[in-house]
Amino acid sequence: MPGTLTLPGFVNAHTHTFQRALRGAAAGEDFWAWRETMLAEAERQTPELVRDTYETAYREMRGAGYTAVGEFHYLGLGEARAAAEAASAAGVELVLLHVAYARGGLARFRQESVTAYLHEIEGLRGEGLRVGVAPHSVRACPPDWLEEVGRYAERERLPLHVHADEQPREIEECVAEHGCRPIELLARCGCLGERTTVVHATNADGRELDLLASTGATVCVCPTTEADLGDGFVPAARLRTRAVPLCIGSDSNVRIDPLEELRELEGIARRQTGRRGVFGTDDLLRFGSEQGGRSLGLESWPVIGVDLGHVSLAGVREDHVRAALLAGCAADVVSG
Repeated sequence: MPGTLTLPGFVNAHTHTFQRALRGAAAGEDFWAWRETMLAEAERQTPELVRDTYETAYREMRGAGYTAVGEFHYLGLGEARAAAEAASAAGVELVLLHVAYARGGLARFRQESVTAYLHEIEGLRGEGLRVGVAPHSVRACPPDWLEEVGRYAERERLPLHVHADEQPREIEECVAEHGCRPIELLARCGCLGERTTVVHATNADGRELDLLASTGATVCVCPTTEADLGDGFVPAARLRTRAVPLCIGSDSNVRIDPLEELRELEGIARRQTGRRGVFGTDDLLRFGSEQGGRSLGLESWPVIGVDLGHVSLAGVREDHVRAALLAGCAADVVSG
């Protein structure tokens, strides 16, 4: 079966590209111990290091079929510009999801006020960077920040991305401080809507999933990272039942393979339901491309080619190729 199949490029809607350096090396028995290692890696980043290592990683993403990337960025303004340069050199469309960080983390992550944060956003936009707003989480941003960022995103019609419900401890702390769960707090603060993407939602309950569905928010799932960090299983079947839009991200970049992310999502759904084909082939490919682009506010991004002569497609009927990509191929099937 010679030739090439052209498909829309995959969209990596959530990545912390500097974390690629931690694959296989991060210590700790749980997410919170891993996070300490991650913070140490973040502390050593410079614009020069970002420019060099991000181009390498973005080229790897491009080779794997990701032609657009949402960089969830909290390393600083100089590093933001370096990431944009790296993406341009690697030939990927970049949306810089510049992070609002009021408390916690490292000093380099934080802005002195939400006004200062929005000033940074305006400056990056003025330089021609494509941006989205990104309150890091309800741990890092108090309600007044969330409210102001939500209003700005709505007024400027920008994507809003935020981590939520990744870890049980995060939920417990939110309930203790605010009397509600993270996605409920986001709704209360005006941060849920059709341009919102909630990253992970791994431990979201039924009420929170209903809020996502009713507001039109998207969930970005990152199955290989969620597995690596012991986050748990995204509630895939319950998200499908509610028709919540889904997209994918490589997140900590322990793996860079969109087909694996999509295959893992379907595998989780099968384990949860005891059924095969919970998501159809067209659905999964749409999650990997169209819905990722929508999450980032993109109208177009490069297409990719699939090598129909690749050994992993040997013997596959032409009308089964798209399904076979998801069932049994790795990213090396992408030919450009």
